[in-house]
Amino acid sequence: MTKPVTGAPYRADHVGSLLRPDNVKAARKAYYGDKSISAQELKGEEDKAIIDAVRMQEEVGLKCVTDGEIRRSFWHYDFMGMLTGLDLDERPPEQGVQFAGVKLRAVSPTITSKLDFPDDHPMLEHFKYLATVTKVQPKISIPGPSCCHFRTDPKDITVPEYKDLDVLFADLASTYAKAVKAFYAAGCRYLQMDDIFFAYLCDPKHREAKKALGQDPDWLIDRYAWMMHEAIKDRPADMKIGMHLCRGNFRSTHAAEGAYDLAADAIFNKTGIDIYFMEYDTERAGSLEPLRLLPKGDKRVLPGFITTKTPQLEKLDDIKRKFEEASRFCDIGQLGIAPQCGFASTEEGNALTFDDQRRKLELVVQTAEAIWGGVDK
Repeated sequence: MTKPVTGAPYRADHVGSLLRPDNVKAARKAYYGDKSISAQELKGEEDKAIIDAVRMQEEVGLKCVTDGEIRRSFWHYDFMGMLTGLDLDERPPEQGVQFAGVKLRAVSPTITSKLDFPDDHPMLEHFKYLATVTKVQPKISIPGPSCCHFRTDPKDITVPEYKDLDVLFADLASTYAKAVKAFYAAGCRYLQMDDIFFAYLCDPKHREAKKALGQDPDWLIDRYAWMMHEAIKDRPADMKIGMHLCRGNFRSTHAAEGAYDLAADAIFNKTGIDIYFMEYDTERAGSLEPLRLLPKGDKRVLPGFITTKTPQLEKLDDIKRKFEEASRFCDIGQLGIAPQCGFASTEEGNALTFDDQRRKLELVVQTAEAIWGGVDK
């Protein structure tokens, strides 16, 4: 293995997922639906699409790239279903997670045995392939440990010991600690965990839903932070950990709203995270005031002032004004810029074109150059 590329954090970055080209969508349908092509043929189409996605990211000036999550159907479920002890069950369409005006495809995680991160988890190979096709730093985004709890109905947890959430959370933390170690061994020096449910637990309706299950949302925020901290605390010094927070992203819609205030202290001071990708493209995210809780030092926040939900391109001057406001609450030296979310949290993708996507990423780079003098300053 060649020497891993390091350099994160960067002033310009993105969350991870990218729009899937039509040939990949067709190949996935042919393999998973029609059973008309082989796994190797599907991989070949995905490999080519990843090379194109990497080249695009490099061409716009990013110093860190992902594989666009092109091999995945969902940003989270694919990774989760590859864990030992967690299965994915298809359910009737009406049981899909509700977004604004549309339901997500109905897939439900079920915990059937003791959780673990397998040595042959397929996304280790996904990362290794990415590292071979880029000249800059490769990054992989995976769902954070809270996802395995938040998105699993209590009735679908069949392991008796896991009815005690402290036991479940301890095993999730251990499972993810093993994942961090495995990705590092694979050459990963920049791992991102999308732990969006901190933001969901700031939404009154999601808080009430957890209360209806007998779970205190504020206790969950604290325990979710504990899980993340335990999972990453032993990472080597040259490994950076990022975390994305948003309020849902499916076909340009959302599933939650509410300011970060209730979770900000836990997010910034209890997780141990290095780099925060925070949705800030609409009023749903609330004010920038929670940034005052960011401790002084090396941690970095990348506010998502550039949306991935609509094609309209933001104006650089407007973004600069938002950073002026953000700098009232934290040091501008601890900030960077990224889009508010991925462009395709599921394989369906958001309501943008490939050209729109590229222009958004170009604007991310232009913003970093205008405010800090470069992507890696």
